Amino acid sequence: MATHGANLGSITGPHAAEVKNAFAALQQYHAADVVAGSVGIEEIQVACLLGNVKLNAYLLAVSVGSVFFGANTYIGNGPNFMVKAIADHSKVHTPSFLKYVTHYTLPFMLTMLVIVWLIFFRG
Repeated sequence: MATHGANLGSITGPHAAEVKNAFAALQQYHAADVVAGSVGIEEIQVACLLGNVKLNAYLLAVSVGSVFFGANTYIGNGPNFMVKAIADHSKVHTPSFLKYVTHYTLPFMLTMLVIVWLIFFRG
């Protein structure tokens, strides 16, 4: 970082490609910070994830999963549980959990899963 990548060619060893890829990611996403020499540890850690080809696939999978399927978690479904509790308290008919999953969640989420797979992961 101190030499702004001038000595990257001299790096050898089993992780040389990953270091070079991490620096390339830093240059791509934080160019002004690299020039100013003010790159933080968090940016370096993320650049290391992006620079490692094996870890990059995991990062992509976690990111896509959290964006498209976060509503299938208890945290993402918290407001839905609250609305169901309010509706049940007011004597409004709501489906049971299993009926909700089989009639509403699976048909829509499996379709979304297939579409996301076709767009992002069909390599």
